[in-house]
Amino acid sequence: MEAELPENEDLAWDLDDFSYNERAMEFVMQFESTLCVYSPSVEQVYTNYNMFFPKEWERKLVILPDPTAYHDTFFHIEPKGVAATGLYIVPGQLLNRQGLFLANIDENRNLGNRQIPFEAGVRAIMKKRPANDPFLPVLAKGDLREFEQSWPVMHLHRVKPMVLSQLSDLDRSSLAKVITEKLESLFLEQNKINVA
Repeated sequence: MEAELPENEDLAWDLDDFSYNERAMEFVMQFESTLCVYSPSVEQVYTNYNMFFPKEWERKLVILPDPTAYHDTFFHIEPKGVAATGLYIVPGQLLNRQGLFLANIDENRNLGNRQIPFEAGVRAIMKKRPANDPFLPVLAKGDLREFEQSWPVMHLHRVKPMVLSQLSDLDRSSLAKVITEKLESLFLEQNKINVA
């Protein structure tokens, strides 16, 4: 029996444009348990999910939220409360370095002037943000992109809790806490890689 793609199209990402499919798959998998995923069509943020690359559909990444972890999904996350940042996570190999880096990519699809180690860059941004508008990065369909026809990079969106009018203060606080905790786990994973 052939498996079905998720009804929510936001959870089926195309990898058709990637020249190096395996490299893209390996790159994106490191975010599976460390960054939340946003679905604008159903206005939800998933904090607990798995990524799959079903053999039935070549060059597709399917994100499946854990059906037993209903409490790990945040609802009423309106599109106006999630914004593109223009910031990208890029693999260190792209820069002949180790680990992940935070960078911008200009209109001509060139790497911007500054590339900062991922954790240092994100912590600096978090420190500068006002308390009522924290930096809360999430992923969305279309964020996994190819750079220079060979390297996968990940664009970041961010949740703006105070814009989410349908959320209670408690839910805003819980969402911010979960996203931040996941981000800390990504920092930890990167530190292990860098030490190894």
